[in-house]
Amino acid sequence: MAASELYTKYARVWIPDPEEVWKSAELLKDYKPGDKVLQLRLEEGKDLEYCLDPKTKELPPLRNPDILVGENDLTALSYLHEPAVLHNLKVRFIDSKLIYTYCGIVLVAINPYEQLPIYGEDIINAYSGQNMGDMDPHIFAVAEEAYKQMARDERNQSIIVSGESGAGKTVSAKYAMRYFATVSGSASEANVEEKVLASNPIMESIGNAKTTRNDNSSRFGKYIEIGFDKRYRIIGANMRTYLLEKSRVVFQAEEERNYHIFYQLCASAALPEFKTLRLGNANYFHYTKQGGSPVIDGVDDAKEMVNTRQACTLLGISDSYQMGIFRILAGILHLGNVEFVSRDSDSCTIPPKHEPLTIFCDLMGVEYEEMAHWLCHRKLATATETYIKPISKLHAINARDALAKHIYANLFNWIVDHVNKALHATVKQHSFIGVLDIYGFETFEINSFEQFCINYANEKLQQQFNMHVFKLEQEEYMKEQIPWTLIDFYDNQPCINLIEAKMGILDLLDEECKMPKGSDDTWAQKLYNTHLNKCALFEKPRLSNKAFIIKHFADKVEYQCEGFLEKNKDTVYEEQIKVLKSSKFKLLPELFQDEEKVLSPTSATPSGRVPLSRTAVKPAKVRPGQASKEHKKTVGHQFRNSLHLLMETLNATTPHYVRCIKPNDFKFPFTFDEKRAVQQLRACGVLETIRISAAGFPSRWTYQEFFSRYRVLMKQRDVLSDRKQTCKNVLEKLILDKDKYQFGKTKIFFRAGQVAYLEKIRADKLRAACIRIQKTIRGWLMRKKYVRMRKAAITIQRYVRGYQARCYAKFLRRTRAAITIQKFQRMYVVRKRYQCMRAATLALQALLRGYMARNKYQMMLREHKSIIIQKHVRGWLARVHYRRTLKAIVYLQCCYRRMMAKRELKKLKIEARSVERYKKLHIGLENKIMQLQRKIDEQNKEYKFLLEKLSNLENTYSTETEKLRSDVERLRMSEEEAKNATNRVLSLQEEIAKLRKELHQTQSEKKTIEEWADKYKHETEQLVSELKEQNTLLKTEKEELNRRIHDQAREITETMEKKLVEETKQLELDLNDERLRYQNLLNEFSRLEERYDDLKDEMNLMVNIPKPGHKRTDSTHSSNESEYTFSSEITEAEDLPVRMEQEPSEKKAPLDMSLFLKLQKRVTELEQEKQSLQDELDRKEEQALRAKAKEEERPPIRGAELEYESLKRQELESENKKLKNELNELQKALTETRSPEVTAPGAPAYRVLLDQLTSVSEELEVRKEEVLILRSQLVSQKEAIQPKNTMTDSTILLEDVQKMKDKGEIAQAYIGLKETNRLLESQLQSQKKSHENELESLRGEIQSLKEENNRQQQLLAQNLQLPPEARIEASLQHEITRLTNENLDLMEQLEKQDKTVRKLKKQLKVFAKKIGELEVGQMENISPGQIIDEPIRPVNIPRKEKDFQGMLEYKKEDEQKLVKNLILELKPRGVAVNLIPGLPAYILFMCVRHADYLNDDQKVRSLLTSTINGIKKVLKKRGDDFETVSFWLSNTCRFLHCLKQYSGEEGFMKHNTPRQNEHCLTNFDLAEYRQVLSDLAIQIYQQLVRVLENILQPMIVSGMLEHETIQGVSGVKPTGLRKRTSSIADEGTYTLDSIIRQLNSFHSVMCQHGMDPELIKQVVKQMFYIIGAVTLNNLLLRKDMCSWSKGMQIRYNVSQLEEWLRDKNLMNSGAKETLEPLIQAAQLLQVKKKTDEDAEAICSMCNALTTAQIVKVLNLYTPVNEFEERVLVSFIRTIQMRLRDRKDSPQLLMDAKHIFPVTFPFNPSSLALETIQIPASLGLGFIARV
Repeated sequence: MAASELYTKYARVWIPDPEEVWKSAELLKDYKPGDKVLQLRLEEGKDLEYCLDPKTKELPPLRNPDILVGENDLTALSYLHEPAVLHNLKVRFIDSKLIYTYCGIVLVAINPYEQLPIYGEDIINAYSGQNMGDMDPHIFAVAEEAYKQMARDERNQSIIVSGESGAGKTVSAKYAMRYFATVSGSASEANVEEKVLASNPIMESIGNAKTTRNDNSSRFGKYIEIGFDKRYRIIGANMRTYLLEKSRVVFQAEEERNYHIFYQLCASAALPEFKTLRLGNANYFHYTKQGGSPVIDGVDDAKEMVNTRQACTLLGISDSYQMGIFRILAGILHLGNVEFVSRDSDSCTIPPKHEPLTIFCDLMGVEYEEMAHWLCHRKLATATETYIKPISKLHAINARDALAKHIYANLFNWIVDHVNKALHATVKQHSFIGVLDIYGFETFEINSFEQFCINYANEKLQQQFNMHVFKLEQEEYMKEQIPWTLIDFYDNQPCINLIEAKMGILDLLDEECKMPKGSDDTWAQKLYNTHLNKCALFEKPRLSNKAFIIKHFADKVEYQCEGFLEKNKDTVYEEQIKVLKSSKFKLLPELFQDEEKVLSPTSATPSGRVPLSRTAVKPAKVRPGQASKEHKKTVGHQFRNSLHLLMETLNATTPHYVRCIKPNDFKFPFTFDEKRAVQQLRACGVLETIRISAAGFPSRWTYQEFFSRYRVLMKQRDVLSDRKQTCKNVLEKLILDKDKYQFGKTKIFFRAGQVAYLEKIRADKLRAACIRIQKTIRGWLMRKKYVRMRKAAITIQRYVRGYQARCYAKFLRRTRAAITIQKFQRMYVVRKRYQCMRAATLALQALLRGYMARNKYQMMLREHKSIIIQKHVRGWLARVHYRRTLKAIVYLQCCYRRMMAKRELKKLKIEARSVERYKKLHIGLENKIMQLQRKIDEQNKEYKFLLEKLSNLENTYSTETEKLRSDVERLRMSEEEAKNATNRVLSLQEEIAKLRKELHQTQSEKKTIEEWADKYKHETEQLVSELKEQNTLLKTEKEELNRRIHDQAREITETMEKKLVEETKQLELDLNDERLRYQNLLNEFSRLEERYDDLKDEMNLMVNIPKPGHKRTDSTHSSNESEYTFSSEITEAEDLPVRMEQEPSEKKAPLDMSLFLKLQKRVTELEQEKQSLQDELDRKEEQALRAKAKEEERPPIRGAELEYESLKRQELESENKKLKNELNELQKALTETRSPEVTAPGAPAYRVLLDQLTSVSEELEVRKEEVLILRSQLVSQKEAIQPKNTMTDSTILLEDVQKMKDKGEIAQAYIGLKETNRLLESQLQSQKKSHENELESLRGEIQSLKEENNRQQQLLAQNLQLPPEARIEASLQHEITRLTNENLDLMEQLEKQDKTVRKLKKQLKVFAKKIGELEVGQMENISPGQIIDEPIRPVNIPRKEKDFQGMLEYKKEDEQKLVKNLILELKPRGVAVNLIPGLPAYILFMCVRHADYLNDDQKVRSLLTSTINGIKKVLKKRGDDFETVSFWLSNTCRFLHCLKQYSGEEGFMKHNTPRQNEHCLTNFDLAEYRQVLSDLAIQIYQQLVRVLENILQPMIVSGMLEHETIQGVSGVKPTGLRKRTSSIADEGTYTLDSIIRQLNSFHSVMCQHGMDPELIKQVVKQMFYIIGAVTLNNLLLRKDMCSWSKGMQIRYNVSQLEEWLRDKNLMNSGAKETLEPLIQAAQLLQVKKKTDEDAEAICSMCNALTTAQIVKVLNLYTPVNEFEERVLVSFIRTIQMRLRDRKDSPQLLMDAKHIFPVTFPFNPSSLALETIQIPASLGLGFIARV
């Protein structure tokens, strides 16, 4: 599609603006080719005509769709141009508070001038191991990419950080180094990463200063190489520095400071160690007060000094050297205060005993006179002689400043040297990552030599950057096999040639410096002559002959030539340097001794420094040799060489670019100045990257992403199985111009603007589909609503109308009846009242009418007279007032009319000749006529109305007259009647007076009675009311008191409840915190313990170097020595065949290794027993030979005993040979068969092996019993010998002792006696114990008999009281009970006897076997021919079921074997599937029970210690296997529960059966071991959580966020150069189903292992917390995930997890609550975000999220489609205002490593210990059930 076709109505474009750089506008009509003007409307509503350039006819750049604005990568924008880049950065920075943005391979970092919480260790962990495009842009992402590429590609890396002063370069470099230090760690214990970070405060103090643009501006460039070993751990670092700004030491501009170290020294001057430096306030020294701003707001220089000294100490700079550095720095300050006095124009002097110079000389250790002399003089050398010349005051001041700069520069380089030595790697460096923190392009009002060098360096870096970008573009096209067309990009090689080529600016500058009378002016003329009008990049200013202009890649810069030569020479007088070299202060000469070694770039490379700020000291005489040549190198030459070295280093590495942008010059937080930003974007090469990308195919989509995004533009028939072909077919239809796109191998490449065109088509299609769907749905909904409403209305109308009709009929009936009743009632009432009233009225009328008539007549007469009087008076007054008013009005009218007439006359005179006047006059007349006509009509109407009124009045008057006449006649008649009635009235009046008199008397009497009654009643009522009031008052008071008491009780109860709840919550929180701290300490302890074990193993490996002929045995197969076995070495000859047989068996059958080792161990034990018996027999034989001479009567007995012992020895030897032969045969049989089926269970070889193992174990038991028999026989021999020896003479004993002259014999005799005494003592103790036991048992029997007797007597007494029948029944019952008890006792005795019989039979069998073997051995010794075959017939003894006590018996020497078989070599899978859960724990506890039963504390302690150590060992060995860790967590908890359940404590015995209570421990309290086991269980739980986390971590982000569980909801957006992980599920990606399958696996394994349900709930809660925390953390760091559709995906995924919890009945585990922050974040993505009501709803809804998290999600919210709206900044501010009082953590991310404190609720087992069977597969045949 042509670009011009996109300029349609409503399309948005960018137009240039002088204030905002670019302004957005909207087209009001379509653009047609040939139009010269565009009709635009700005955003503020103003219309504008935009004129196109008539020459280029270039259209304004188009604006990107809103859904692309705010993207992480600028290359994802469809239109790539300057306004789009600027707007995207502004939206991200201002609206979203995001300071990092990708621009292809460049990370753009905007300085926020505010501390942001995005650099913590949690953020580092979040970015560690992630792909660069998968997370939001960050400096950590760049560092991770460099670290990963170093490890993957085996290639060194570089991170190039550039930008203006104050843009944040140093901070970015510091964070990159911190990332490497945190992620990689160090290879040694020397904390190299801490030293690397500690170099920052040192370098900042000596190399950073406050400028007008930045409070901590780096005034030098540095390149730090961080070295790594083969395992990619930090081993060291190396630093190179570039172009230190030395002029700042002696001069600072207004509002600027010198280097920080000087102010730190002044702030610390009061310290005791600094008293000798004689420092003071910074305003006292000339070198620190020039800027007038010695203090930085918010910076404590004294505290910074402490940090600097600590960093120096950490880097190995001793206190003496530190004081030496501070001494030199103080000397520089005092040197700046040295003043000169002019003697004449060419000479000067220093005042005598000048204090600053005296202090300087004392600190530097030089002579005062010598230094004072050479500060005011210089030495000149000619060809023949040398002479001293005084210098002027100005030259002396310049020489002083040059000396100060030179000292500081040398000190700076010396410190860098020592820092590099401290960071030097002790081992070989495998690779490195370099961090280049270098100045950006600079242009000021006055630009000098420093800006020239800086911009020269930036030209070189920009060239390298352009070449790298170009190369990457080319590689991408080649990889995708797209035709490569040459992209024209800016090559700044001509500018570099202008500076550094032959006869370039630097060459001419160096040449001018060599000239005796060279000056800045002559150099400028040479520049003009050489380059002006010859090089397009070089210009001369119009108004200056001492400046030149260079067209750099970023901008034109005008350089002032003044000072170039002096700064390039960097002259310092050699005589001053010589004075300093002769100093007694040893550090000072050291600075200048190193000077010559480091001047050349070649010698600077090994030490890691490039001394760009070196001074060139001019000697008195030019000395031949290399040193003098190097000494003459200029600063420009040195800088050029160092820059070439830097470029070689960068070209040999893979570069990563960070471009720092300064948003404003006032350091305001989050304020964006578009003009400044555009300047820096142009200068740092970001726009050049955009231009290169836009020149080709900037937009790139994989075929799958394109298909997913634009599937809506395809029809069903267009969709093929081949995605690539489908995309090709669709694109050919959508975009006709084939040059606008290209098909690669895996991607589709689009020209600029094509993605926006496709987005427009897609949006139009979606909008049309939405409108169609809305139309249909709304129509359907309205139709349904109408039908439903119509039906409801008809129904309502029917019922209402019927009801109304019924009501109306009823009303009519009632009304009719009421009217009838009213008619008759009213008639009767009215008739009665009429008759009564008529009689009274007739009597009164006569009197009243006469009286009224007379009154009325008098009144009418008075009124008539008064009206006449009023009429005349009012008429007179009105006439007077009228005349007066008329006179005034007429006078006023005359005056006014005269005035108006005059005016009108003037107007008429003016308008007299005007035609218009007549027209107006006409118009006025017409209007007047119409008004008059209207008035006439109104008057006519009024006249008619008055006529009608008059006629009505006349009619009324006539009727009234007639009426009055009739009234007069009637009054006359009534007057006559009144006269007649007067007489009757008088008589009646008399009677009425009498009656009234009587009535009055009666009324007075009645009144007195009523008054008395009223008074009494009133008094009574008053009394009653008072009583009632008092009663009411008392009731009210009572109710009030009750209410108060109730309220107080309720308040106290509520307060107490609240306090109790709060205290409970607080105690729970404190308990959880304490538990968490304790468990963290346990975790740390276990880590240290593992570290200690590892170190111990390493030490053992280092110490125990295997010697020739010595064989190391595995520690897990070694056994402890028993009290009657001694260790013996296996000789090489004996061990060799076993070793040779073992090696192939290990390769072929690793499963049988443990069996071979068991057999070998048993053979070794037998040999040890044989050896010990042999030694003892030899010793006894020697004793017998010595005693033979004195005891002749005993030879036959002694000979018989010796013969018996020799027979036993022979028997043991033959048995050993037999076992060895069997072992060799077995090994041979196994080595011959190579198939793995041979060693499988059930195979013949396996069965043979088991049979052999069984027989060997039986033989071992036999041998142990024989050893005991032999020991008892030996003791009996000693006992027999001892009495006889005591009965003999003492002389015999003396002789016997004298014969034992050998000390060894005496020692052996003593040892034998000692053993005999010990044996006798033990036998005596055992006998005593047995006697005590017997005595106790007898006492118990006596007590039981007494109780039985008492019971019998009570029963007898009861029976006697009963009736005869009941007595017989009771006696029978009693007899039955007695017989039953006796029967049970007899059965117990019988069982004991059976047990004894079986034991005796077993012993008999053993003895018979021994005798048979002994006879066979004797026959072998006699002769082979005498052997007689006597077959031994085995006797089958039937076993009877025993009544087991739930204990397992084992021997002390078998403890290690028990631990080995039950813990170390146990396979959890087989045990979990085939056996009861927790079987190892039950077995161990039953062994502990037996040891407790024996009251053997040593055995209990040893077993528990071995068990705990064994579990730790197996977890250390297989700690990353979930099944192993889960298995041992379950068994450890079960073992702990068993120790509690059978501890005998009442709290743990509530759920026990009586039988289980009998199994409680009786002798030992193992509470301490329970605590140890609880700690061990906590450690195992934490290890289990770590294993879970490691397994789940790779799945969570992919399954919960990236995978589209609901397909098609969220479309894929363009992602730019750094592609994110695709949300389309591939075979290798994880989905939600993968997570649920893994959860099912975890749950099933834990259930199989019999883990406690409460513990499973805690594990599940921890798993869900990890899932929620990791998902939310990634959501908060990924802008592309914060959309409405992604919120729906997350909520669906969470619902699936909740469904899983419901399926597993784990909803009450608290796991769902851990997902609450994630659920609320998903809801936040979906709710409305516009009004204040929405803000209130969000604040109340998101109570599990912190304020920082809510604001972050709102800032990151990004619409995926055009139908969604962005969140306004004002809305986010509203949210922040509403949440400002909320007290929550400022931390952004959740702690994904947090582990909830675990508890182990007591869970008793219902399993009876006596029913537990030990399977043979465990190999525990050596333990027996008891």
